[in-house]
Amino acid sequence: MGLPAGPRRRTPGLRREEAAQLAYISTEYYTRLEQARGPHPSREVLAGLARALRLTDAERDHLHHLAGVPPSLPPGPSREVRQSILDLVHRLPQAAAFVMSATYEVIAWNELAAALMEDFSALPRRDRNLVRRVFLGPRPEGRRLYGVSDADEFARRAAHDLRATAARYPHDPELTDLVAELLAGSEEFTELWNSHDVTAAPTFRKTFQHPLVGPVTVNCDVLDIADRDQRVVIYTTVPGSPSESALRLLSVIGTQRMDIAP
Repeated sequence: MGLPAGPRRRTPGLRREEAAQLAYISTEYYTRLEQARGPHPSREVLAGLARALRLTDAERDHLHHLAGVPPSLPPGPSREVRQSILDLVHRLPQAAAFVMSATYEVIAWNELAAALMEDFSALPRRDRNLVRRVFLGPRPEGRRLYGVSDADEFARRAAHDLRATAARYPHDPELTDLVAELLAGSEEFTELWNSHDVTAAPTFRKTFQHPLVGPVTVNCDVLDIADRDQRVVIYTTVPGSPSESALRLLSVIGTQRMDIAP
């Protein structure tokens, strides 16, 4: 913990002087804070206390509010996926599952999601953003976003969400650049962005037009990961349906191209 070794103690937890040492403040100042006799602590002091006491994000925010110092916002959306979420995504072999950041960037996925949508591992990071894809991406045979049936509704919802995300992270240069690129390259996005009133109900069932196995109709469930401002998207098929057979075939062939001779 960063403390010198000492004799075995009778009670668990940190002593007052140990907590002060780990927070890089004096024991006297720590005592005054405990007794509500000191001045309002700075963000730096609160950060040191949160680190010393190993507070969770929620506990850290509560400490800031108790001290009358609102917690500072993170500079940008988190792209770090919790290990338990990664384990969940990869333990769903019969479902296509992936994780999106607050900017609609695909930041984790399982093999079936790559087979259904595209091989994200083969793409540069900027091309894994689904907002960029739906507004600026290729449209083979006039179809957008993997030929999914709710592409237009997805576009409206994504524009609305991105505006809310930009309000949460106003100083993130990457997000600012993304919005600027979309405004410059898509009249549709510009109109939606400027409307300030974009609402679209989530789609719970959609159909992908897959180039190898044909239409695949899936149920869509979204899990919010509030502490990371991320979402887990899970696509499943109705048992016994042709789409279930198609998804099983995709799980076998993966992202390979069946139309190319070995």
